Formats: sequence, C-alpha cells, structure tokens
Amino acid sequence: MTYGSETWSLTMSLIRRLRVTQRAMERAMLGVSLRDRIRNVEIRGRTKVTDIAQRVAKLKWQWAGHIVRRKDGRWGPKVLKWQPRTGKRSVGRPPTRWTYDIKRVAGSRWIQAAQNRGTWNSLQKTYVQQWTSIG
Repeated sequence: MTYGSETWSLTMSLIRRLRVTQRAMERAMLGVSLRDRIRNVEIRGRTKVTDIAQRVAKLKWQWAGHIVRRKDGRWGPKVLKWQPRTGKRSVGRPPTRWTYDIKRVAGSRWIQAAQNRGTWNSLQKTYVQQWTSIG
C-alpha cells in the first residue's frame, strides 16, 4: 500500500483515505465487521500494525534526505530546485508541493539541514509526529 509513497505530496485528505483503507484491511484480516462495533484502537491492538500515516511520513523523510545528499549528478536533487520557465500559475489555489510539509518542519534551508544526518534524523521524529497527530 505504501509503494512509491516517498514521492507523494502528503495532504490531510490523502492521510485520511489511507487510514480508512488500512482500517478496512485490518478488519478484513481479523474477520471483523463494522456491525460488530469494535473500536479501532482495539483492532489496532490485536493486529499490531503500524499506523499508515507514520509509515508514509517516515519513508518520505528518509527519501528526502537520501535524494538531497546524492552527489553523483543524477536528476533527483536538480528537480527539487527546478522552477517553471513560464513563471505563470494556473488560476485558483496552487497545488500542494512535495517539499511544503518538509519545509514546515526543517525550515526553508532544509536542503542544508539534510546534509547532516544527525540533525536530519533528529527532525524526523517531529515530522512523523505531525502526521500521526492528524485525525
């Protein structure tokens, strides 16, 4: 379910949909119906499965650090700094970009922060916690 999640732009609606799907899968694993009225906490205690929001956030954070630290000339780090030539945006609210939620935790100089693994790993807990506390 988390295949390729490192590249997703995390939004609250996406996390909500992932959690609903995960709960449905856990109920199916246990053979429990919604009509049984068993709380999600109880089901999570029985399955001992990690919360999907935690898993996705951790994978994205690790992937971001990995991409930024690359020095072999691949396109990954270059794409992070890319700006469109036209300079025009479409009408309406701009889409959520991949780096927005990383910048919220690590600051606008997150690329420099990712170069130091110790600093980057200490910020990971804060980043994962922000997505775990939602909903």
